[in-house]
Amino acid sequence: MSSRIDTSLPDPADLPDPAAASTVLLFDLDGTITDSFAGIEKSFRHALDTVGAPQPDESVVAGIAGPPMIDSLRRLDLDEPTVDAAMKAYRERYVSVGWLENSVFDGMDGLLADLSASGRRLAVATSKNQATARRILEHFGLDKHFEYIAGASDDGSRRSKSDVIGHALASLGITDVSDHAVVMIGDRSHDVHGSAEYGIPAVFVRWGYAVSDEHTDAAWAVESVDQLRGLLHA
Repeated sequence: MSSRIDTSLPDPADLPDPAAASTVLLFDLDGTITDSFAGIEKSFRHALDTVGAPQPDESVVAGIAGPPMIDSLRRLDLDEPTVDAAMKAYRERYVSVGWLENSVFDGMDGLLADLSASGRRLAVATSKNQATARRILEHFGLDKHFEYIAGASDDGSRRSKSDVIGHALASLGITDVSDHAVVMIGDRSHDVHGSAEYGIPAVFVRWGYAVSDEHTDAAWAVESVDQLRGLLHA
């Protein structure tokens, strides 16, 4: 999908201010809009217990929110049938109760409402299953702020951050990012690097689930929702 999109966006350093780079805003979900780690962790541990796999070190668990869960499971050196069984167990628990073990970060609802009301186009670009992402946003009454909610496909053919961003852009009718001032907002290096494949600069939010200096390649970094509001001139 990325090969069909012109990525000739100006260097963010050449932009007069962040507001000039934010007529279209792509938001990550987990660790950016919602604090969903509890449900993800419990479902992850349940999946490993279900297949009889050992629980990994805490440093490994700390990094599971953000990338596709199947990638996190594959990093545990499990064979592919075990990965598939663990993924099935993860989904069953998460869809049943894990998605509710979740909350909206303070101030995020108001920020999204103000950005949407100002005429900016908002979309979600998450590696979470698309139907589940929509369910979560509808549960919290946040879906109304977004023109489109892009997530991973049911069959796994669209799961990387790059794939999801491409899907979001296509769904918004954006085939040339140089004709639109697009910015990605997320909490992991996957957001920063996935958007970079399209020439889209990223705002890195530090309240999420980054496990190291994942902000290095981001155009901007913010410590709080209030700082993000100021950066976007919301």
